[in-house]
Amino acid sequence: MQGKAIYANNCAACHGESLQGQPNWRDRMPNGRLPAPPHDKTGHTWHHPDAMLVDMVKNGLVPGKTAPPGYVSDMPAYRDILSDQEIIAVLAYIKSRWPPKVLEAQKEVTLQRQN
Repeated sequence: MQGKAIYANNCAACHGESLQGQPNWRDRMPNGRLPAPPHDKTGHTWHHPDAMLVDMVKNGLVPGKTAPPGYVSDMPAYRDILSDQEIIAVLAYIKSRWPPKVLEAQKEVTLQRQN
């Protein structure tokens, strides 16, 4: 699976090989930033519609758009590193690891945002 390899090479260093995120991901680090969240069912990735997930990977977390105003993050922008197809492949890999109930909930969020 292309997405698994891309994830391993670009995302796993922060988000974990098993999508588990960094320890204590809800607690701010000394620099005031939050650790990388998990992308498994325990995180909040599945709370976001597909378009927002693509935007976050492509452009990083943008305050006032894909993050709260004034938010500073260590999430880099991958627009000059990954193609749109590669970003979609990574997200497909992440979603392939979610249980059916979580996958269905994320599909609902995506559909609601499209309407």
